[in-house]
Amino acid sequence: MSVAFKPDETFRDDFTFRNSPQAIRRFPLPFPEDKYMYSVNIEAHRAGPMGSVIEFPIDIDEHYVAECRERALVLQEDPLRFQAMPHMMSAQWDCLELIMESLSRDYPQHFTLARQGNRWDWTNRPLGIQQAFTFGDPTTLPQQPLDYITRQVQGDWVVMDQREGDLWAEAGMVTTQADWSLNFDIGMSFKEWHGPVPLAHEMGVFDRALKYLLGLRLNEPVRRLNWTMTVNPRLDTSPETYHRWGTDRASITPQNVADKVHLRVELQGLWRLPRSNGIVFSVRGYLISMRELATVPKWAKRVHRVLRDLHPALMDYKGLTRYRDTVVGYLAPFDDGAPTTPGTAPE
Repeated sequence: MSVAFKPDETFRDDFTFRNSPQAIRRFPLPFPEDKYMYSVNIEAHRAGPMGSVIEFPIDIDEHYVAECRERALVLQEDPLRFQAMPHMMSAQWDCLELIMESLSRDYPQHFTLARQGNRWDWTNRPLGIQQAFTFGDPTTLPQQPLDYITRQVQGDWVVMDQREGDLWAEAGMVTTQADWSLNFDIGMSFKEWHGPVPLAHEMGVFDRALKYLLGLRLNEPVRRLNWTMTVNPRLDTSPETYHRWGTDRASITPQNVADKVHLRVELQGLWRLPRSNGIVFSVRGYLISMRELATVPKWAKRVHRVLRDLHPALMDYKGLTRYRDTVVGYLAPFDDGAPTTPGTAPE
C-alpha cells in the first residue's frame, strides 16, 4: 500500500495539520451508539476493511512524516520521553522486530527489511533511513532498539513486563500523550498506571482488563479505542508541557470552536512479545476537527448526543468542562433527531 504523505504540516505554533477527505472517511470514530460509558471494549486485532485504520496491524497514514518530525522535536526538548529499564532489552528487540516486520510486509513501497541470520538491513524511504545492524547487539544501532524504531512509527509505545501476576510499565516512547507522563508512570503496575480513570475502577473494568491481558497469547493481538478532546491539533499534551497548552481550553468561542476543538481518538493495540513474554501497548492517536467531523452527517449527530449526555465525572476527567457546551452548541444544528444506524461507519 502506498501512502501520499504531507511532510510539511505542523502540530505546534501555526498548527497547519489538516485531514484530507480520505483521512476523514477512515477516521476511527469511537462511538458505536449515541451514548458513551467507559468499558473494556477489547476485541481481536484482526485485519479490517481495506483502507481503514485497522487494515494492517500498524497503521501508517498521510501524517506519518510530519508526526515523526514532531516526535524528534519533542525528544530534542525532553529526552526522558523515552525510557527503558535495563532488564527490558530483550523486550526492546521484540518490539523492533514487530514494527520492522509489520511495516515492511504491509507497506513494501516505503519500507524494506532484509535478513541474513542476525545481520539485518533496514530501509525507511519516507524518512531517508538505511541501517545495517546486528539483531541483538545494541552497539550496532544509533539508539537503543526501542528508541530507534519508535522514532520511525506513529503513536506512543509502552512495554510492560509480566511478573507477580501483574503488568509493569518499564519501557516506552511517549511523545503524543493525552495528559499523562511516562516519567511519572514508569515502573508502575497496571492498576497504578490507570489509577486516575474515574468510574472504571468501581465498575471492575481494570480487574477484568488485567485478567484478560495476563492471558494474552502470542500472535493473537487485541485492540480497543479510547478518546478525549484536544484544543488545537496538538500531539504533545503532556503534563511536562502543560504551561504551553493548559490555557488553550479557555480560548474556545462559538466563532472558533469548529476549527480549534478536535476529537482525539486512540487506537490501542496490545501484542504478546515472543522472547521476553512482555506485552507492548501501542497508543496511536488520530485527530479530527469539529468542522471536519461535521462533514459526515451521522458522526455529527452521534458526537452531539454523546457529548450532550456525557457523565459529569467523565466530562471532568477528559478536560471538557470549560468548552463542552460550546461544542454541543456547534454540533446541535447538524442533529435533526433522526435515529442513526448502528456501528461507526459513515452512512
